[in-house]
Amino acid sequence: MMKKLCMEKSFLVTLLLVIFLCSCDSNKKSYSEQYDTPLNGEINISVDESFEPVINEQIKVYQSSYPGTKINAHYKSEADCFRDLQSDSTRMIIVAKGLTREETAYFNSKISFKPQFGVLAYDAVSVIINIAAEDSVFTIRQLRDKLSGKDTLGDIVLDGKSATSTVRFLLDSILNGDPFGKNVTAANGSKAVVDYVSKHKNAIGFVGSSWVTNEQDPEQVAYQKQIKFALVECKRNCDSGSFAKPSPATITYAQYPLVRPLYYILKENTNGLGSGFMNYLNLERGQLVFRRSYLVPGTMYFGVRKGNIQ
Repeated sequence: MMKKLCMEKSFLVTLLLVIFLCSCDSNKKSYSEQYDTPLNGEINISVDESFEPVINEQIKVYQSSYPGTKINAHYKSEADCFRDLQSDSTRMIIVAKGLTREETAYFNSKISFKPQFGVLAYDAVSVIINIAAEDSVFTIRQLRDKLSGKDTLGDIVLDGKSATSTVRFLLDSILNGDPFGKNVTAANGSKAVVDYVSKHKNAIGFVGSSWVTNEQDPEQVAYQKQIKFALVECKRNCDSGSFAKPSPATITYAQYPLVRPLYYILKENTNGLGSGFMNYLNLERGQLVFRRSYLVPGTMYFGVRKGNIQ
């Protein structure tokens, strides 16, 4: 009787062991199924809304080259992008500024490694006006007076009242920390700024150049029939009294004064999809997409050189 009982217990233990091993085997996944890689997987990234058109194009090219990947871009204000990075809801953000020393130290203490960041391209804050506007040339002082409310002629429209990269840039570079005037209004994003200016003769809008300079984009070409670029006082690499509008040439030579960098910040210490997308953006194909969108590539030079054939 004891022998039979021991045999039954032994059989039961063996059966449970087999069931456990089978269960483990069925839950076993390959590395690429468990973790995203440059060729497979899905990630979320947060992107400054100012750069939505060009980053949409970048994602299309990357995903068409690597069909096993999916990059979900969430477009929002610069401040919200940084909040996402701090709250672990994303591993990568694309914004108009890098990390300070204090921010780098914060992430190093929190996640035990320093995030990577660097310049991908150079963008401009375009000053746009209605096609019928009479005043289309501005000095830096005139822009300051309009943004501060000292000059109240015309409606001044921004892509938000606070927390956006365009707002931060104008506060830092034009107003030198002074507040906006009461004549400055906030639209619901860059597209809303372009829409407003296209319908109001006396409006002046400030938007990222990737929303209005791409002549390969049919929607932007249509807008260019309703708006035009204001000329802004040139301070460098130009004759005295010169004015410039945003273009790859005027951005490259700093002739257009409202230029800003486009940064990636990557919180990933493995060779994941974030690293793959970052490398793509820094290398030839990604840099060419920036160039095609009329931004200035930040890591590669595509100038045409003259040569003599002997």
